[in-house]
Amino acid sequence: MISAPVVADPVLMPDSEAGVRLLLDALPMGVVVLLPDGQERFRNTVAMSIAGARHADVLIEVAAERLLNVALRGFESREQIQLAGPPQRVLEVRAIPLADGGAIAIIDDVTDRWRIDQVRTDFVANVSHELKTPVGAISVLAETIEGESDDELVLRLTGRMVIEAQRMSRTIDELLELSRIELGGEMLLVDIDMADVAAEAIERVAPMAMRSGVPLNIDSKKGTSIVSGDFFQLVSAVKNLVENAVKYSDQTHQVDVRVLTTDTTVSVEVEDRGIGIPADSIDRIFERFYRVDRARNRATGGTGLGLSIVRHVATNHGGEVNVRSREGEGSTFILQIPRVLGPQ
Repeated sequence: MISAPVVADPVLMPDSEAGVRLLLDALPMGVVVLLPDGQERFRNTVAMSIAGARHADVLIEVAAERLLNVALRGFESREQIQLAGPPQRVLEVRAIPLADGGAIAIIDDVTDRWRIDQVRTDFVANVSHELKTPVGAISVLAETIEGESDDELVLRLTGRMVIEAQRMSRTIDELLELSRIELGGEMLLVDIDMADVAAEAIERVAPMAMRSGVPLNIDSKKGTSIVSGDFFQLVSAVKNLVENAVKYSDQTHQVDVRVLTTDTTVSVEVEDRGIGIPADSIDRIFERFYRVDRARNRATGGTGLGLSIVRHVATNHGGEVNVRSREGEGSTFILQIPRVLGPQ
């Protein structure tokens, strides 16, 4: 026996105007939809509650209106608004262009996420700063003993103390750097020539490369590889790639840094002729504290944070980082960032 088809209530059908309104009213965030001419088409219940006369409501309403005007011109944008309270609240307003020429704004309360990020950032910063003082003291004391003693054993032990203290200090510095970069905060976006970024990164790594006997070579052309980014973050990413290449290279094995440009992207390739990466480690090398060769990292002082920093910088700039490698033959890391289009 064939049962009669179930006829859905048209009010509840999501493809009907009433159904869409019902679904949007059920959302926990505010939604405002504009027609292509800028007229308001719909505002859900949460968004209506925001459109009040309070100072906080006015701030959110003004931000939504500003971002919606940008979205009507075809560009997606977002803004985070911190309200002093009490209680303190953080709302994110995001505006997205619609296919019909209209726009939609989503107003989301991200206070809980913001608080978690603040706690994490403050924790890392506080712990790192607290650790730096005793680590620095240990290093100074060890260097003092090292300079005052002729006993071979004491000299060897104090030398080891200096090395370990310096390693701890580097780890703390990289944790702080990763904490800043990971959240994408305080980015100063300006037009940057990646040739300058590569040159600055190589200059910073040059003393280490010289001590290791690893030649550095750069191939770039100024004026053609412009990106929109944060100079500090980009230099940090390229420096970490070059530093890594030097650490895993033997003496006289040259490290090549190339800045390549396409119509839409700028890539920095860092190629070494070192030990390479085993196939089963390729997918994990960008994880925090993951190290392919722990014995070699103990010798070179590696922390396992450098490639994680590179990945987060790439993400913050709308780009990506990839690697080509064969064990025993070397590796090539490629940091790719969207290019600023137009006449340079």
